[in-house]
Amino acid sequence: MSVKFSFHAEKEVRTFPKRPSAVLKGDRVAVFSPSSPADGARTEKGIAELQRLRFSVDPLRDFPPEGYFAASEETRRREFRELLQRKDIACLIALRGGYGSNYLVDALSGDQLDSPKCIVGFSDLTTLQIYLWQKYGWVTVYGPMVAAGLDGGEGAANGYDRDSLLNALTRTDSGWEIILGGETLQKGACEGRVLGGAMTLVEATLGTPWELNTDDSILLLEDRGMKPYQVDRALMHLKHAGKFKNLRGIVLGEFPECEPPVPGSPSVRDVCERILVPLGVPIVFGAAFGHTPRPMVTVPLGVRARLHADGEGLLKILESAVTA
Repeated sequence: MSVKFSFHAEKEVRTFPKRPSAVLKGDRVAVFSPSSPADGARTEKGIAELQRLRFSVDPLRDFPPEGYFAASEETRRREFRELLQRKDIACLIALRGGYGSNYLVDALSGDQLDSPKCIVGFSDLTTLQIYLWQKYGWVTVYGPMVAAGLDGGEGAANGYDRDSLLNALTRTDSGWEIILGGETLQKGACEGRVLGGAMTLVEATLGTPWELNTDDSILLLEDRGMKPYQVDRALMHLKHAGKFKNLRGIVLGEFPECEPPVPGSPSVRDVCERILVPLGVPIVFGAAFGHTPRPMVTVPLGVRARLHADGEGLLKILESAVTA
């Protein structure tokens, strides 16, 4: 099945999703620093967790931070390009989010990236993941990072869900399921291509050459540290930009640290229900992906899936995120 990626209205291409090779036990993975710096102790814990999962971890590059970035703009760009080109690296896992992955986009302009590599991360990584999808058709993985999820440990608070992570990285078959752990706002079932990520970063693609095309998608939206009215504004912006017109379904995160500023005023859940339920598509709210205090589930981006919006919600992956 062909998929249309839209850059601008006058610039459209058709291609097939490009899946990276599976990441197997013993394969070498590299930690890259696209965004903000991380605490050293958390980084060590995350690397130890990758090793516990039987991956070989490439030696961590030690760069001096620059402002609120993990390294200078040129250093971060060079590191990413070099790791993409290394044939001994099976997977790139982000150190953490924060801010800065948008600078890597310029480093890839004009490149021909026909051989996808597994890219894992969430939050600020949304910019890079959407860019790689829209421009190159790369399937990527929305999941835990070294100092933001992996460091918390398997099945622990502020940690990660082992099964969904390994399914996304290693399984070359389809039909596996992700229990979302949310609540249903609008019952129903649908099929579509899983896209999205951190809501403010999805919104930030509007007007860029890599603006996310949400047609025929199951759209993931999550974030943290926003007031309900800020979530309202972002959702209305996406609505006015036409991003909800041809959706198949929506999966929303927990939105931690987004409590109403005034007791009794609308919550994020209230805002999402009021704006999104009238769309008439299946909707799950409060899923444990992205920013969550619960063990984070991993969701592949760019693959087709079936959303069952009933109870806590379930996502059935209909095509693998990786190839043999």
